[in-house]
Amino acid sequence: MKSLNFFIVILSSLSLATITKSQDPSYLYHSCSNDTTYTRNSTYQANLNLLLSSLVSNATRNNLNGFYNSSLGLDPDDVYGLFLCRGDVNKNACHNCVALASKDAIQRCPVEKVVVLWYDLCLLRYSNRAFFATMDQDPGVFLFKSDQNIADEPERFNRLVATTMNDTVTRATIATSGGKKFAVEEVYFTKSLNLYSLAQCTPDLSSSDCNRCLRIATSILPSCCSQKPGASILYPSCNVRYETFKFYNMTTVAAKPPPPPPPTPLTRPKGRGHVSIIVIVAIVIPIAVSMMLFCMGFGFLRRRARKNRVSLPEKDDGDEISTVESLQFDLSSIEAATNNFSPDNKLGEGGFGEVYKGTLPNGQQIAVKRLSKYSGQGEAEFKNEVLLIAKLQHRNLVRLLGFCLQGAEKILIYEFVPNKSLDHFLFDPAKQGLLDWSIRCKIIGGIARGLLYLHEDSRLRIIHRDLKASNVLLDGEMNPRIADFGMAKIFGGDQSQGITNRIAGTFGYMSPEYAMHGQYSVKSDVYSFGVLILEIISGKKNSSFYQSDNGMDLLSYAWKQWTNGTALELMDATLGDSYSRNEITRCLHIALLCVQEDPKNRPTLTTIVLMLTSFSVTLPLPRKPAYCVQSRTGSSLPIRGLESDRSTSTSKSLSVNDMSITELYPR
Repeated sequence: MKSLNFFIVILSSLSLATITKSQDPSYLYHSCSNDTTYTRNSTYQANLNLLLSSLVSNATRNNLNGFYNSSLGLDPDDVYGLFLCRGDVNKNACHNCVALASKDAIQRCPVEKVVVLWYDLCLLRYSNRAFFATMDQDPGVFLFKSDQNIADEPERFNRLVATTMNDTVTRATIATSGGKKFAVEEVYFTKSLNLYSLAQCTPDLSSSDCNRCLRIATSILPSCCSQKPGASILYPSCNVRYETFKFYNMTTVAAKPPPPPPPTPLTRPKGRGHVSIIVIVAIVIPIAVSMMLFCMGFGFLRRRARKNRVSLPEKDDGDEISTVESLQFDLSSIEAATNNFSPDNKLGEGGFGEVYKGTLPNGQQIAVKRLSKYSGQGEAEFKNEVLLIAKLQHRNLVRLLGFCLQGAEKILIYEFVPNKSLDHFLFDPAKQGLLDWSIRCKIIGGIARGLLYLHEDSRLRIIHRDLKASNVLLDGEMNPRIADFGMAKIFGGDQSQGITNRIAGTFGYMSPEYAMHGQYSVKSDVYSFGVLILEIISGKKNSSFYQSDNGMDLLSYAWKQWTNGTALELMDATLGDSYSRNEITRCLHIALLCVQEDPKNRPTLTTIVLMLTSFSVTLPLPRKPAYCVQSRTGSSLPIRGLESDRSTSTSKSLSVNDMSITELYPR
């Protein structure tokens, strides 16, 4: 893959907030290529002026739906251009934005032939080469608020962003009746906060190219913008954005449903027809009453039968569970065990709901996962997790004891694991010291054996799809237990890979082929395991590492230390002298093998377990990780250069003092 120019624009909260919800265009960023220029008053400039005039005049046409491309001239003076207006703006706002951009382009890029300008309401682009109907991600820009983070439930917010952006992208790839490839979505986060998302492609792209462009854009969000309340990824061919305020015009993108038709008046028939209605009513009412009494009696008997099978065996005798209903708990029993879901019993909160500690009448301690009514896990995922985990028996997998599906409640009952999840220790400065190197080694090995069981040793091949530190629980002896199988996929027979249009999981842990194209396999879990090993070695969270380590994500930093021969620089400082140099270097080597871009180059779990347990096995050299980004110069662009570039910006332009920009080459 060729190198790409990528720009990071870190905005103050005030700067991004000035991107108004009204139909007034606000300048975001521009790119001018100095590689190709033209001479003033040349034929090319004359063609360019005519093209820009054509773009502006066509911005008011209703039938274009905010998109138009055209070309003028003959080689070598031919010029190609287009505009794309945001899918929710009207033709007047579109025209104003394109007109402003066409004037701005000449001022910002006076002699450059290859130009892209981004406004919040439109995109203007022109070049001396044909680019229509071609997916282009060079250059790219991402913007986010520099001084704000989500304070409440940041992990759940990150997960909500991932699932919401996935749904928005899926809908945007399908052109509407007007030809737009555009979608927005609003989802609930808290009582006082909703999440608003947007995805858009130029309509000349094919659905597959649009999907690929948007998937690559969303894959950047975890590295740049974890826990940020708003962010945008801008490419010449597509863009995505999310905010915690409504930044688009809802009335133009989500039409109200038509009113229900008026009720048909009941006309009373004359003559003998009147007698017929009386007879029909006399027959129907007794039948309806009889059916209602039958249903009530059946429901009563079923509730009694359910209560009679609440208790579960304390020990698993190893026999196959014949029916899922044998694991069903009554809601009243769960409420009694958790003291009616008391806050004092709350163990934590994940992407799908809250977890409580409970105690059964026989004294057995349990962990109760109560799925949120607003979570992404519906009844299908719930049943998937029940059916799946009930048949899995391994010391490194959490054990399911039962479930409750009653009314709106969807609850899972697990064995109680006393030491919570791995992230509770790994990313807490006060608790990191409790994980010495021997414990971390044991955790890495245990996770590997649990995954090996899922991939090879269970009766069905199972892809977890959401392996991360918060989904690894620790028992009383700090043995890892892989948990949360709501997103797992089951393979039967010789099946080894699959594809989906609904991407589920956590960005930063998702393999590139899955995040971008929906392709998942056992190698998807291997990639996630590699990221997790790097987190265990470093004690740093992958999603937030970027902001604290000079603009490098965790994978890039690990690769840098590996290639420099300074692997121990990655090590968590709290390990002190408890580590083995050879073991840490070998674990880093294995992690880098796991996160290689091509799934074929990643080892299987069988090989990984062998690598971890035998130093006699020779490890191949790893290749550069996926998503590995590096600065062209190793430092930010000089501010003085930016000041001269931005001297002609409008009053709503972003202040130079509120941003820093680095040019990147993502792989």
